[in-house]
Amino acid sequence: MTTPNFVQPNSFPTPMYHQPGMPIASAPGPNEFPTPMYVPQPPPGGWPATNMICPPGLEYLMGLDHLFVKQKIELFEVIVDFETKNKYKVMNIRGEQIYYVAEKSSCCSRYCCGTYRSCEFQVMDGVGREVLNMIRPLKCDSCCCPCCLQELEVYSGGVLMGSVVQDWSIFRPWFSVRNANGDTVLTIKGPLLRCLEANFKVKSADGVHRVGMISKQWSGITREFFTDTDNFGISFPLDLDVKIKAVLLGACLLIDFMYFETSPT
Repeated sequence: MTTPNFVQPNSFPTPMYHQPGMPIASAPGPNEFPTPMYVPQPPPGGWPATNMICPPGLEYLMGLDHLFVKQKIELFEVIVDFETKNKYKVMNIRGEQIYYVAEKSSCCSRYCCGTYRSCEFQVMDGVGREVLNMIRPLKCDSCCCPCCLQELEVYSGGVLMGSVVQDWSIFRPWFSVRNANGDTVLTIKGPLLRCLEANFKVKSADGVHRVGMISKQWSGITREFFTDTDNFGISFPLDLDVKIKAVLLGACLLIDFMYFETSPT
């Protein structure tokens, strides 16, 4: 009878170990395999995607794609026709207030420099805690002087998060939205004619993608013609970096000062 052939336990090939005197195979050198070239890819959609590192107090912005900014009426300014410190309410789409913005400026700068004045904006949450500090230096705004245009920097806890800088243009407003490194991540294109309602288009840095809008909204005939209080709506992608969302809020305040703060009376 034929005995079946079973695989014996020790019949598998044993691994070869280095023996004395045998050459050791060397690892492949750095030039033996091609190194893949890293090509930076543009962010999806053309805007900076959400960064999970969120400055304190801005967590609520991560779940928003709209903000509404409403300027508070100052009766003293209406009666005596003297520019006072601006105050704003920042609300969500349901009309719930999420932030309060207060201007910090001197009486002399408001009287002598008007809407070009240097100032700061203190953004506070519902418990009065400062979450943002925006600084606007004294700058001019003229197509004849392109070397000293408007800008505003946005800080959180003393750390720069980004800025909005006016670009030189003759016919329509242009702005660059920059990150903390000074790189332009978005652009803002204003209208040729700034009437009672005006839309400032927010686009990607290359101008290809439509990202959002900063819209000046009709406030009513009484407010529009007898005060300089304004209402704005800001739209942006939900997954936009929360720091850039805060810079767009600063851009809205700068646009209000530059184009809509002068009372028609």
